[in-house]
Amino acid sequence: MNQFQVIVLATPIFFVLIGLEFAWGRWRQRQGTGRDTYRFNDTVNSISLGVLSQLGGLFTQLLTLGIYTAIYTSAALWSAPEFWQSGVGFLVALVFYDFCYYWLHRAGHRCAILWAAHGVHHQSQCYNLSTALRQTSSGPLLSWVFYVPMALAGVPPFVFGIVALVDLLYQFWVHTEQIGKLGWFDRVFCSPSNHRVHHAVNDDYLDKNYGGILIIWDRLFGTCHEENEVCFYGTRAPLESWDPLWANAQIYARLLKDSWHAERWQDKVRVWFKPPGWQPAEVQARLPQSPFDLSSISTYNPPLSRATQWAVAGLFMVLLQGVSLLLWFADRLPSEQLALGSALLVAGYWCVGKLMRVRFQLF
Repeated sequence: MNQFQVIVLATPIFFVLIGLEFAWGRWRQRQGTGRDTYRFNDTVNSISLGVLSQLGGLFTQLLTLGIYTAIYTSAALWSAPEFWQSGVGFLVALVFYDFCYYWLHRAGHRCAILWAAHGVHHQSQCYNLSTALRQTSSGPLLSWVFYVPMALAGVPPFVFGIVALVDLLYQFWVHTEQIGKLGWFDRVFCSPSNHRVHHAVNDDYLDKNYGGILIIWDRLFGTCHEENEVCFYGTRAPLESWDPLWANAQIYARLLKDSWHAERWQDKVRVWFKPPGWQPAEVQARLPQSPFDLSSISTYNPPLSRATQWAVAGLFMVLLQGVSLLLWFADRLPSEQLALGSALLVAGYWCVGKLMRVRFQLF
């Protein structure tokens, strides 16, 4: 069974948990002890981006695992597959992966070209389990660099793939506002409270709590912050669109524009590697970015008619069935059919995003 088949099997579990969180939030809201954290359009958009990420993975996985395998085969400094496949070895590999993930995640917030990919995950102004599924389609193109140490250490590709999946699946449950602080657990592991801080745009919370499974990396390297005020979610340059293709392209487009308008060639390159938001002086004068003000945040929530919601839900579910079939049989399909099927499904999800801007009535 490959990774994509595991994702297909896990999808019903994801949806059940999302449904339970939604129902629990509604119940708490009626009781006056909490609030509902879901919006229909935002949830559809987040899951659509997760689907596009998996479709993209059908093509980028060959690149990323191929590079990892090539380095492992030709340059591994230690060959002990029997150790890595043991229980202790697997645990060591999982901690090793989480350590590498911490530095990838941290770089994803401090380097513009990496943020252009990772920022997709932060665009939602809601914070719930569907946000966990909101993933980038372009991230794997550069993220493999941060896992080269594992290949050099001799972690077999098979073990690497398993611990990567475990680390990813673990992070699903921490995307919720319905679980409060967990005492000692918050001090060792990435928890809902810790990860809420990471997703917040509050000044004190910005660029904190990068850990995937363990929060101890943040404690060791000075990036840990406890949740002590209400979190506001999203990005400081709001997406304000339900188009999943634009969601993946938005930050790249802004970087291209800044690079194009930079006068010195050094700055044309520097734009991509400086922290997000950095601009050369002449670009800042010509294309100034609005200063961020937490008090002026507005929620992007164009009204949806009941008919539009039903149309979106129907198309979305049909496309989801198509994606499940494509991912399940991906390793048996010719590359041409795989590419055509993926393109049609991507076009379908683009239509879903556009449809959520249409307001029509049945009668």
